[in-house]
Amino acid sequence: MPTFPWKLAPAGLLTRDQLVAKGLRPRGPAVAQVMWFSTKTSTPGEPRFARLYDASKATPPKPRSPGQVASLAAAMRARRTCPECGETRTYCLSTRLKVCTPCADGFTTAA
Repeated sequence: MPTFPWKLAPAGLLTRDQLVAKGLRPRGPAVAQVMWFSTKTSTPGEPRFARLYDASKATPPKPRSPGQVASLAAAMRARRTCPECGETRTYCLSTRLKVCTPCADGFTTAA
């Protein structure tokens, strides 16, 4: 697989995140990769890679079915519902605390 240095990839090759920012999804396998070194990783000095996709083959995402939309809404509601107080918050609960912020702080209201 061709490898390019950071910011030197040919025009028309984009990362998955760049395609998603344009409202597209990659179709087909990665055709190249970009490599860079980062000191902010757990193993400094190890190279990092990002796959590159052909932008001309990218297409808009497939529309979701009503069942998928309902399933995703239920999953997000479950991530926002505190198991301790039962309230649905406007934010996703911390995976570390597993409860909402008021419950974690000990400021729950009496039911």
